Amino acid sequence: TFLTFSDYARNAVRMAALMKLRAIHVYTHDSIGLGEDGPTHQAIEHAASLRLIPNLDVWRPCDTVESAVAWAAAIGRRPGADPGPTALLFTRQNVPFVPRSDDQIAAIGRGGYVLADWDRAAARRAIVVATGSEVALALAARERLAAEGIGVRVVSMPCTRRFDAQDADWRASVLPPGTARVAIEAGSTDGWRKYTGAADDPRGAV
Repeated sequence: TFLTFSDYARNAVRMAALMKLRAIHVYTHDSIGLGEDGPTHQAIEHAASLRLIPNLDVWRPCDTVESAVAWAAAIGRRPGADPGPTALLFTRQNVPFVPRSDDQIAAIGRGGYVLADWDRAAARRAIVVATGSEVALALAARERLAAEGIGVRVVSMPCTRRFDAQDADWRASVLPPGTARVAIEAGSTDGWRKYTGAADDPRGAV
């Protein structure tokens, strides 16, 4: 159903998280790009609010590959192996398939990974973190900036909880300190500050 209707199921979602049940909540219309349905269906705060529920994995995949990994991760949440519920947030829009190496496919399950790295011929200037349908926007921006000699790394972060659970070395390898960061997601921006920096930090933006 529409992501905005997760409000109606909030008690069930929270109870599944508290009881660590392997429930899978599927939301098919996740962003503001909803056309004729209008503001009542524009779930700009819902992804952020679901991410605040402890023990709930919230996946917002950018294409079919990330969707398959998200489904596998949801099914794999069994007792003794990080049990609990999962929310899968899918876009209504058409999104392009993104080619990946085997290592990148293996890294999707970590929640956040380097999807497109800096061009060595360009200056390493920024990291763009994106989710869902906005990953395509991040990749397009990277290409345009590369033509101007500005190097941008694109990080796809389909599941922030999985990324936060990784060791410090992995997180630093994906989001090295001291580099300007921008987050792109069609929704409330508050949850991205821990990855981009404070609003008054010139290195970060959402």
